[in-house]
Amino acid sequence: MTIRNLHYFFSPKSVAVIGATDRAASVGATVMRNVLQGGYEGELYPVNPHHDEVAGVPCYRNLDRLPQAPELAVICTPPATVPALVAQLGALGTRAVIVMTAGLDAPAKQGGTTLRQAMLDAAKPHVLRILGPNCVGLLSPRARLNASFAPAQALPGRIAFVSQSGAMVTAMLDWAGARGIGFSSFVSLGDCTDVDVGDMLDYLAGDPETQAVMLYLEGVGDAAKFMTAARAAARCKPVVVLKAGSAPEGARAAATHTGALAGADLVCDAAIRRAGMLRVHTAEALFEAAETLARTRPLRGERLGIITNGGGLGVLAADALAAGGGKLAVPGPDLLARLSAGLPATWSHANPVDIIGDAPAERYAHALQAMLDSDDTDAVLMLHAPTAIVPSVEIARLVAPMARSAGKPVLFCWMGGVSVAAARGVCGGAGLPVFDTPETAVDAFLQQVGYARNQRLLMEAPPAMHGSEVDAATARALVRRLLAEGTEVVPEAEAKAILAAYGIPAVETRIAHNVDEALAAAQAIGYPVAVKLRSPDVTHKSDVGGVVLDVAGPQALRVALDAIASRLARQLPHARLDGYTVQAMVQRPAARELFAGIATDPVFGPVVLFGHGGIAVEAIGDRAVALPPLNRVLAGDLVSRTQVAKLLGQVRQWPPADLDALCDALVRVGQLAADIPEIAEMDINPLLADADGVLALDARIRLDAARGGKLAITPYPRYLARRHQWQGETIEIRPIRPEDGAAHLAFFRALTAEDVHYRMFTSVASLSPSQLARFTQIDYAREMALVAVAERGGVAQTLGVARVVADPDHMEGEFAVIVRSDLKGQGLGRLLMERLIDYARASGLQVLTGMTLPDNERLLALARALGFKASPVQDGAVQLRLQLQAR
Repeated sequence: MTIRNLHYFFSPKSVAVIGATDRAASVGATVMRNVLQGGYEGELYPVNPHHDEVAGVPCYRNLDRLPQAPELAVICTPPATVPALVAQLGALGTRAVIVMTAGLDAPAKQGGTTLRQAMLDAAKPHVLRILGPNCVGLLSPRARLNASFAPAQALPGRIAFVSQSGAMVTAMLDWAGARGIGFSSFVSLGDCTDVDVGDMLDYLAGDPETQAVMLYLEGVGDAAKFMTAARAAARCKPVVVLKAGSAPEGARAAATHTGALAGADLVCDAAIRRAGMLRVHTAEALFEAAETLARTRPLRGERLGIITNGGGLGVLAADALAAGGGKLAVPGPDLLARLSAGLPATWSHANPVDIIGDAPAERYAHALQAMLDSDDTDAVLMLHAPTAIVPSVEIARLVAPMARSAGKPVLFCWMGGVSVAAARGVCGGAGLPVFDTPETAVDAFLQQVGYARNQRLLMEAPPAMHGSEVDAATARALVRRLLAEGTEVVPEAEAKAILAAYGIPAVETRIAHNVDEALAAAQAIGYPVAVKLRSPDVTHKSDVGGVVLDVAGPQALRVALDAIASRLARQLPHARLDGYTVQAMVQRPAARELFAGIATDPVFGPVVLFGHGGIAVEAIGDRAVALPPLNRVLAGDLVSRTQVAKLLGQVRQWPPADLDALCDALVRVGQLAADIPEIAEMDINPLLADADGVLALDARIRLDAARGGKLAITPYPRYLARRHQWQGETIEIRPIRPEDGAAHLAFFRALTAEDVHYRMFTSVASLSPSQLARFTQIDYAREMALVAVAERGGVAQTLGVARVVADPDHMEGEFAVIVRSDLKGQGLGRLLMERLIDYARASGLQVLTGMTLPDNERLLALARALGFKASPVQDGAVQLRLQLQAR
C-alpha cells in the first residue's frame, strides 16, 4: 500500500482520541489540548472508560458507543491494547490511525507474534492506514488539526515537513514558529511500520496545498519503493533532505577496496542525488533551501551575477561562491556597455557590479534589468548595505516587481537591522528569497545549483546495453560455474574474463599452474611481464609480496616465482598456491591510476564506485558512488564528483585522458552490476586512463549467491521487446528509451491537429524539451510506454505509442494510445493495446482506465472491441475501464 486512505490523516471530518484524559503531563491530555487549541472544527470524540468528560468535551466509554466511525483515530493507550483497538476501528469503518504508543515489539498474548505484527494483521483486512507507532503525531494546518503532543501549533503555509525523528519534529516546529515559517503539513513517521517515507512522498507529490517538501531522514527501508516515490515527488516539486548519520564510518572488512569504501551514508547521498532531491546538512539550511527553491524559478545555468552598493559585500559574496565551487558570471562586451550606460564612470566594470554607495533606486533597477536581459548571467544576487542617501524600502519597491516577473532567479541580501527591515518585508511579501548575509545568500544559490544538477540526473533513464555490446551469457555462465565450485573470491584471470565479456578492456592475462607453464606464457606474451600468485586464500596479493613487475627474461622469471612461493609460505604457511598469472607489462607513462568497481549496500543493493586508484586507494579515500544502471551523463557526473577528475584533463606534458572511454567503461560496470547480482563486490584497480583509452591491470571479484541485490532503480525492461509482422514489414514493439527523443518528436510532428487534440485534450503545436523528456525518460517502475518502431531507409521511425501510468498503489493504471495519423485504420493501434494490456495484467494492475472525447470514434470502437466499458463523465468526456484481474 502507498497513498490509499492517507487523505484521512490530513482532512478528517471526525477525530477520536483514544486514551484521552485530564491527567496532567500525559500524552492523552496533551493531544486533547492540542486538538482543541488548534481550532479543529470537525467532530471530536474523546474515548476513555473512566471518564464522562475530558477537557470539557463529552467522553465515550468505548468505541461501540461512538455516534459514527471516526475518520481519524489517535491511540494513546498502553501497547497491549493497540491491536484490539485497531481491529475495532477497522470494523467500524475508520481508515486512518495515529499510534503514539511505543513498545509494540513485545510479544502478543496469542499466536506468539509481536504486538506490532498483531496490529498490522488487524488493520490489513480494512485497508486501515497506521502512522507510527512511537510517533509524535501529525499537524494539518489546512484542517486546523494538531493531532500530536508537540509543544506548539504549526502556522499555515505551503511547505510539508516529514520526519523520522520525534525530537526533530518538536524542535523544528518550535524553530519555525519563532521565524514565522508555515506548513501545509507536519508529520512524525515514528517507526514507519505501515506508512513510511515513500508513502508520504507519494501523497505529498499530488497534494495541491504543498509547494515543497522537507524530509528528515534517518534510514530507508524499501529502497526501490523509496526511490520511485522520491523520483515521482521530485518531478513535481522541490524535495529537500536533511539526512542524519553523515559522519565517516569506520572501514569495514571487505574483499575489495570498493567494498571497504562504500559507506552507507555515501550510498544514501548518491540515492538522494539520483532521485532529483537536494541534501543539506543543517536544520537551518533545510528551511532556507525549501523556501528558496519554492520561491525562485528553476536555474538554466550556473553563472551568478552580483550587484552591490559596496565593494566589501561583493568580495564576500565572490569569495563564498569560489569556496563553494560556484561560477561567477563573466560580463561580455554587450553587458558591460549596457551597464555603463546607466552607471557612474567609477563603477567596477566587472562582476561583482559595484554600483557605488550613493546609488539611488533607479541605478539598482538599471543594473538589475541589464543582468536579467543578458545571456551572460543565469541568476542574480543583489546585495545592499543601508545608507542615509536613499531609504532601502524605496529600492525594494522598485526592484521587487522586476525580480518577481524575471525569467531567471533573483536573490536579495538586505544587510543590516532595523533600517532594512521594511525592504526585507517588501521582497518577502512578493515571494522573493531574502537573506541576512552575502554568505547565506550564496549558499542558497549553490543549493539551487546542486538541485538543478540533481534534477538533470533525475531525467536520465539509462538504456540497457544490447547483445552486440556485451556477452552477458558468457559472464553469467562463468559466475554460475565458480559458485558451483564454491568459489567466493574470483581468481584474477577469471575476473578479467568477466570484464572482457562486458567489453571492459583488460591487459592480457594467462594462467600458469607451474613454473614451466609460466615460462611458456611469458614467451608467448613477450617480455617484460608481470607475474602474480594465484591463491584462493589471499585477497590482496601485494600484501604478501605476491606481485613482481618488469620481469625481463626467463631467468628473472624463475627467480621471481621462487620468491613469491617463499614469501607466501613464510607469511601465510596454510595458504594454498594454485599457480600464477602472467600478463604483459604495460608501458603507459601518461596513464592516471584510477579504480572502479561494484559494492552491495544492504539497503540500496548494487552500487558503482569510482575514484583515485593505486595501492593507497583506501588511505586516499577519493571516491564517489552512483546507483546503476548508468549512461554517459550519469557516468560523467560520477567522475566529476572525485578529486582525481582534476587530473584527467591536460596535465603539463600529459594529454587529456579519453573521458568517453572512461565513461563507457563505467556504464559497462553498471550494466554488469545490474545483470549479475551475485557479484557482491568488484574492484578494478588500477584502471589506467590516458589519451588512448582505459585498461584494467588488475581485477578482483567477490561472489555471494545469497546476496543477489535488487536494483534500487528499475533498469530498462528489454525483455518486453518483441518483433511483429505488420502490413508486410517487420516492426519492433518495445519500451521507449531516452534516445527515442528525436524519433518521438518526428512522430509528434506527423500527427494531425485533430489527433493531438484527441490525445492531449488541447491544441499543442510542438513538444517542449521538458515535455519530450517526460514522454521518453520514464520511471519503468511506475510507467510503461510501448513504441512501435520500424527501420525505414536506415532510420528508426516511431509509428505509434501505447502508454500506461500506474497509481502509487499499483492498483489502477491510466492508458493512452496514439498511432501516426497516416497509419490509422491498419491494426497498429489494436496491436499496441493488446501488448499494453498483457503488460498491465502481468505487472499486477487491477484496472486499466482511460479518458477520451465522445467524438473519438476510432478509440471508442477499439476499446469496446478489447472489452473496455465506456461511461460518460463530467466535462463531456468518456471514461474507458477494463477489469484486468478477477475480483
